[in-house]
Amino acid sequence: MNRLAPPVPLVGSVAELKRRIAQWRARGERIGFVPTMGALHDGHLSLMEEARRRAERVVVSVFVNPTQFAANEDFGRYPRTLEADLDRLARVNADLCYAPAVEEMYPQGFATSVTVGGPAEADLEDRFRPTHFAGVAVVVAKLLNQAEPDVAVFGEKDYQQLLVIARMARDLDLRAEIVGAPTLREADGLAMSSRNIYLSQEERRVAPALHRALVTAARRIAEGEPIGHVMGEAREEVATAGFAIDYLEARHAQTLARVARRHDGPTRLLAAARLGATRLIDNIAVEEA
Repeated sequence: MNRLAPPVPLVGSVAELKRRIAQWRARGERIGFVPTMGALHDGHLSLMEEARRRAERVVVSVFVNPTQFAANEDFGRYPRTLEADLDRLARVNADLCYAPAVEEMYPQGFATSVTVGGPAEADLEDRFRPTHFAGVAVVVAKLLNQAEPDVAVFGEKDYQQLLVIARMARDLDLRAEIVGAPTLREADGLAMSSRNIYLSQEERRVAPALHRALVTAARRIAEGEPIGHVMGEAREEVATAGFAIDYLEARHAQTLARVARRHDGPTRLLAAARLGATRLIDNIAVEEA
């Protein structure tokens, strides 16, 4: 780590966030924004680098959003590492970190929700986490209204979430351009995730099998093999490796509708599966022939 990197300013209130951004905007500078839940890794930093390519100023939010966790999920144990996060933000020369308290985002009496449809009702993540995207939508809508960035960058690893946010921003006429950035991976192909720290040593050894199965399936589909047959074998491969599969499916890359044939449209393979207590998600594109 570059220990000479200047510290990143930290603010916790909407008023201070808006004051800082107004100063930059008065100078004609574009604002890039990367919303995160902290526990930052190199995948997050790649989103900030993408924002930097598109804007003069990069603002990063760190907020573990309670409304997107169901009662049986890991909100309480989700890693909170703000000091380490600030060190990592300094490495990419972020201009500001916005880390509001829950009470700042959801003050007493907060009573508004955002209802999402379209890609939020694709029978993928929503099948297993039925309240998740409503929670994501409300916090992202608030963050985009608070920061009013020119561009906001989200990772493609959460592909369904990316489509939900892009649809919401268009439908609500939000200022920000929503940009998806490629998934950053470990050397063995595992998608970088804050939840990877929960994997045991043996589970970490097995975990890349999910990505390998997606890569093989995408190649076979691109070569013309029947989608249903290929995906069935991919599920068998992942289950045999030791995963409990939530879904592993081929979908239209823009609408998330089911696809039965290669020519039904651009295709994305999406998966969610559990190793022990850790739930991993991943997705890849099927390349055009």
